[in-house]
Amino acid sequence: MCGLQRAIDYIEENLCEDLEISKIAARAYLSPFYFQRVFNATTGLTVGEYIRNRRLSLAAEELTKSDVKVIEVALKYGYNSPDSFARAFAKLHEILPSNAREKGAKIKCFAPIVINISLKGGTFMNYKIVEKEAFTVVGKCRRFNAETSYVEIPKFWDEHYENGGGEIIRGVFGVCIDGDGKEFDYLIADLYFPWNKIPEGCVARVIPEGTWAVFSYTGECPEALQTVNTQVWTEWLPSCKEYELAGNYSLEFYISETEGEIWVPVKKK
Repeated sequence: MCGLQRAIDYIEENLCEDLEISKIAARAYLSPFYFQRVFNATTGLTVGEYIRNRRLSLAAEELTKSDVKVIEVALKYGYNSPDSFARAFAKLHEILPSNAREKGAKIKCFAPIVINISLKGGTFMNYKIVEKEAFTVVGKCRRFNAETSYVEIPKFWDEHYENGGGEIIRGVFGVCIDGDGKEFDYLIADLYFPWNKIPEGCVARVIPEGTWAVFSYTGECPEALQTVNTQVWTEWLPSCKEYELAGNYSLEFYISETEGEIWVPVKKK
């Protein structure tokens, strides 16, 4: 997990610069796709939220301790206009930047995150390592931004079933395939068999052969799935000495309404 701390330290050292997710993730030796998942599971924040909050926290400190102009602070922390800076500032601090210098004005301090791993026993994770040949899935595909995907993907599922999509694609799999680190394709999918026609509006994607770490969950979704997903990234991955992540994709396999699996591609260290 020290890799995650290196990435956070890099963010802190470059808060006044243009920060690229690929360069941040490289400090943790992860792809942007996996880094954003690990970061969110560990901190409860997206990378973008963390950077925004840290910049706005430092901006507030500067405004209260100096006579610097608001526009200068806005530009320093990546805002191209006073209006966009004022909106973001007010959303976090609940006051306008121009009011930050007033006597008794209250601002919020968002401190840098320090990763402190405390290993605790007593947590069981049901998982297995399996080898699987390449296979193809077919389904409805939509591109999502990593910053908003946790909110938007459930809406995608609701829309799929409300519009009768379940009669064509049952949704046995939820498939994440990395695009460029900032966006990724997500498929509501079933297994594809070559003798079948690809339904209109659907696409097929080949999942390469390889080794998978398969984690089981039982309980009501999405809570049960999200709980195990968080454990994968915050407990299993940091403590695993034999395997590391491989491939910029992952799968959710839905066995029933209360039972399923999370598949993560891995390779020997």
